[in-house]
Amino acid sequence: MRRLWVLSTALLVVLGGCDSRKIAELEEGVATERDVRAKFGEPAAVYNAENGSRTFEYPRQPEGQTNYMITIGPDGKLSALRQVLKAESFAEVTPGLDKAQVRRLLGRPATAQTYPLKDEEVWDWRFLDGQENKVFSVTFDKEGRVVSSATLLDLPRSVGG
Repeated sequence: MRRLWVLSTALLVVLGGCDSRKIAELEEGVATERDVRAKFGEPAAVYNAENGSRTFEYPRQPEGQTNYMITIGPDGKLSALRQVLKAESFAEVTPGLDKAQVRRLLGRPATAQTYPLKDEEVWDWRFLDGQENKVFSVTFDKEGRVVSSATLLDLPRSVGG
């Protein structure tokens, strides 16, 4: 079982290295939407802003520990590339936000679990905090509004129970 965990961790490092290379090849103010799509593929979601810019969501969940938001300005050039699974983004998740607002901030979660008896749904994102694997969890009420959030250690999962 430990060997499986080591192999999966090594795979994540390799995949993360692929993203690092792609990011290094995209220069802010120079790269175009076409360049971004050539490196990252089709986004999971596109968010349009009033100023004409568009933000592309590139989640790396559930296997990875990052989610990227890449913004193309009104001029068609890359204006921002952010890894959003970090403390600054988590701090923006406050009670009362709806699911769409949270998705826009953090990207697609690694998991979503419904608890019918409590009328709640919990979304989790896996991320790396320094050298520690962690999970950021957001709990929504029956109206789909944030009621709470928490950060926990992401312990290795056992295979076969």
